[in-house]
This record gives sequence, structure tokens and C-alpha cells, in this order.
Amino acid sequence: MEKVGELAFLAVVVIAVLAGLLQASTAWVTVLLVLLGLVVGFLNVSEKETAPFLIASIALVVAATATFSSIDNVIGGLGTIIDTILNNVATFVAPAAVLVALKAVYALASKK
Repeated sequence: MEKVGELAFLAVVVIAVLAGLLQASTAWVTVLLVLLGLVVGFLNVSEKETAPFLIASIALVVAATATFSSIDNVIGGLGTIIDTILNNVATFVAPAAVLVALKAVYALASKK
């Protein structure tokens, strides 16, 4: 099962970069990234890794809010490509972060 999560993560990196380079952000890409995020969040993040994962997730989601498209005039189209790649990564990370956070809350609530 751990291998499935690892392969899902690698697939996300490839999909996010290719969709960014090709400017191919479609509903299917979004659905695929969300589903892979849920797989990784469910299978790959142990209780010990929860805090570092959530911190990294926050950093990635915040980075995706930056706008790089303003550099398009300097380096033709590069900013838009970076924006799309970061948005794709955030689309993957957000559902994984929600799932991991819910697992953490449940673990905290169930401890006596």
C-alpha cells in the first residue's frame, strides 16, 4: 500500500508539471489531482509525519497564491506556467492536508 501512495505522489508531480507546461488545466486534471491527493493523504502520511506534512502543505498552498504571471513580459509565458504548476500542486495537496488534519483531530479526540 505504501508503494501505491508513493506512485501517486510521483504521478502528481508529472501531471502538475505537464499540465502547467501545456496549459492544460481541465476539470479532469483537477479531479485526478484531488483523487491522488486523497490517496497520498490516506496511505502515505503516518501519525509521526502529520505535523511536518501539514506545515509543508500550508507552505505549498500559500505559495500557490502568489502570482508569477507578471514576469510573462520579461520571460514569455514562464510566469503563467509557474502559476499553473503551483495551482496544480495546491489542488493535490489541499485534499491530502484536509484528510491528514481530520485524522489528527480524530486521533487527538480519541485519546484518553
